[in-house]
Amino acid sequence: MPVQKIKRSYRKTRYILYKETLIDYKEHFWSFLGSFVGIGILAYLQSKNFSGSDAVYLIGSFGASSVLVYGIIQSPFSQPRNLVGGHIISAFIGVTIQKLVPDIAWLSAPLAVSFSIIFMQITKTLHPPGGATALIAVTGSDQIKNLGYEYVFSPVLIGVLVLLLTALIFNNMTSSRSYPSHSTYHKHYHKIRQRLTRR
Repeated sequence: MPVQKIKRSYRKTRYILYKETLIDYKEHFWSFLGSFVGIGILAYLQSKNFSGSDAVYLIGSFGASSVLVYGIIQSPFSQPRNLVGGHIISAFIGVTIQKLVPDIAWLSAPLAVSFSIIFMQITKTLHPPGGATALIAVTGSDQIKNLGYEYVFSPVLIGVLVLLLTALIFNNMTSSRSYPSHSTYHKHYHKIRQRLTRR
């Protein structure tokens, strides 16, 4: 009996490893196309609205968000609520910390990131690149810092809306991809429903 269990476990492991190493060319194609268009639009806005070397519209956290919303579209962190809410909350916190504790990077940087994590957790909008958005607000160039709360709206809000709109288009152009992830939303819906029925 133990030998049969070992053989069954071995077969399962082989199958999982086989599935994990398969290359899904269609999936990769749509991930590439979505991220290319999303970041491309932001780069175009950058070239039209800002001169010089400071890439205001191309903040680093948008690259990380692209990995999530185009490459791992089923992740809870990739869903629209998390993408938009996580960035907006983090940007607001980052700017606030920058105004309260300017030019003290050893204090403002950890405060911005830590508070953004806590508030994303409280609001159920956890989006890992949001931490970078908060960090950029306090450690970015003078051009970024001089934006003040405008940073929340442009580049952050405009940027995430561009990424979201592009994700909604390209992640739903084939039957094998569906965004937002309905399983994620159904899971949250059932949790809320269970809480309400207990009352």
